[in-house]
Amino acid sequence: MSETSLQTDVAIVGAGPAGLFAVFELGMLRLGAVLIDALDVVGGQCTALYPEKPIYDIPAHPEITAGALVEQLEMQIAPFAAPRLLGERAVTLEGNAGAFTLTTDRGSVVRCKAVIIAAGSGAFGPNRPPLERLAEFEAGGAVRYYLRQREEMRAKRVVIAGGGDAAVDWALALADVAASVHLVHRRAKFRAAPESAARLAELAAQGAVDLVTPFQLHALHGEGGKLAFVEVADLDGASRRIEADVLLAFFGLAADLGPLAGWGLELAGHQIAVDPATGATSRKGVFAIGDIAAAPGKLKLILQGFAEAAVAAHAIHPIVHPEQALHFAYSTSLGRPGGD
Repeated sequence: MSETSLQTDVAIVGAGPAGLFAVFELGMLRLGAVLIDALDVVGGQCTALYPEKPIYDIPAHPEITAGALVEQLEMQIAPFAAPRLLGERAVTLEGNAGAFTLTTDRGSVVRCKAVIIAAGSGAFGPNRPPLERLAEFEAGGAVRYYLRQREEMRAKRVVIAGGGDAAVDWALALADVAASVHLVHRRAKFRAAPESAARLAELAAQGAVDLVTPFQLHALHGEGGKLAFVEVADLDGASRRIEADVLLAFFGLAADLGPLAGWGLELAGHQIAVDPATGATSRKGVFAIGDIAAAPGKLKLILQGFAEAAVAAHAIHPIVHPEQALHFAYSTSLGRPGGD
């Protein structure tokens, strides 16, 4: 239990792109923030699922990888030095606007005047394959569910399990970096973007990637948390052993609102209903932005999450400083972040 106690203006639940940018928008209004995320790294799905995948619809960036976008956001918010509670899940929220107390599953307590929920699809974690000794190899770093940079796999024998975009994208990214790449899927057809699937077929024909289909993970073999073989089996029970140093398992994420569903907020399916003009939820002092926020005409785009962060920050200012009038100003007028 960390049992951290923090006092701030705004608690931000979720440290994905929208949550990170909210730190900036709040900081420009001289409002302090604390970031809370169930993952042990910032960036949300951009970090957990596709850090090296290019994004094309970020203004002023004709192309930028998801990981680079997160790095740029971190640079942008650095002057505000927002504390972070990573690897902690927001559990309870008590009190009212101007005097909230938020607690996490690790015992941390954040006292704040407002809350921004930027939790994407909700708190999430990887779907783990039902294999014996899985925890042993996870602890040794031989079984992984996230990867930030492909260089981590240089000269390693890599087995990738899964049939979606994450599995295919990493197979493509590692083909010329890893010592070997085997992609295991229970079907011959992959659920990936058509261009990615076509490129995968090309690499398989060249021998750069071994497509192990139709097979499923069956067992892990090795000692001391170090992997030696991944055993796979087909539907008829025939098995095959693949030499491996690392298993990258991409079976999607288990996502849900979790404890947030008990915070007294009006829901719209698995999302939180908000006023699009302010980002306000049905509970005064609590706002939602990004993919978790539901409103008419909503687009699940990172750039819309950025705009929602700005709108919410301005709506929060009178809650934190009810005695001060807030006059809209451009960043060119407000000055460099962190400056006087």
